[in-house]
Amino acid sequence: MSSRFGMRSFTMLASVAVIGAVTLSTGATAHADDFSEKKPLLKGSTTASYYWDDASGRNGDTGLPASGKPMQKGLAASPSWPLLTEGYVIYKGKKEPFFVGDRGPGVPSNRGIMLDLDAKTFASLTGGKFNSSSLTVDGVGGQGHIKIEYVITKWGPGVGKKNHPVAFSTGAWSRKDAKPATPPVVTAEEKTEKKDERPETPAAPAQVAKKAPEQAPEKAPEQTSAQASEREKAPQAELAAAVTTRETESNGVGGLALISALALLSGGMFLARGRIRKAFDR
Repeated sequence: MSSRFGMRSFTMLASVAVIGAVTLSTGATAHADDFSEKKPLLKGSTTASYYWDDASGRNGDTGLPASGKPMQKGLAASPSWPLLTEGYVIYKGKKEPFFVGDRGPGVPSNRGIMLDLDAKTFASLTGGKFNSSSLTVDGVGGQGHIKIEYVITKWGPGVGKKNHPVAFSTGAWSRKDAKPATPPVVTAEEKTEKKDERPETPAAPAQVAKKAPEQAPEKAPEQTSAQASEREKAPQAELAAAVTTRETESNGVGGLALISALALLSGGMFLARGRIRKAFDR
């Protein structure tokens, strides 16, 4: 990373007037949540390094970024794009927004390293962790360069090349570009892919006339085993009672008839006792 700083101090002196005007005329940077939904103005790929300049003088720190913006997540250095250009990078499917707030890398841009990401964005893309003491990224095995895709969504208002990046040594960063790149045409397949990435909104349920629910027959209350046993015995008891009553009634009638017959027999014998004696006397 240290080799990128060779041209930084020279750049600061050469472009201080232009930078001051750009900084005063520009507002917020590119950190909107919908950054990837903006129309692309340029697409490409390159190798990206990382750095963190906070004016602390640590790890080759050359001072505050050239734009005058404080060092922060999302601030990147470009060797040729206009300051305050906005866009996002893609690494292994992960997207992170950035804006051009500095110049660089210097000499590394001659070797095809055309973007210097801030250390926090680099850590987010690679799964590492920013070390605030050493201003480096831990947990990536010392990795300092990654292959990324870039998408530009807004060009900065100042000087610089509004096209694919070129090395810092070309001086394109200091010249006004009157012929920016033609925005790429978004194909139908890309539109479909982007649509598929969005979560689908569940369709409203169809309005169907609902039939009134049929009322289920009332369920008899649950019975305890004792109650069930009593209910089973009830018909048998009623039958036994009826039989007993009938037998009692029958026995009562028979008893009365027998008593009546005995009474008549006794009365007849009493009345005929005289005749009976005479019969025995003969």
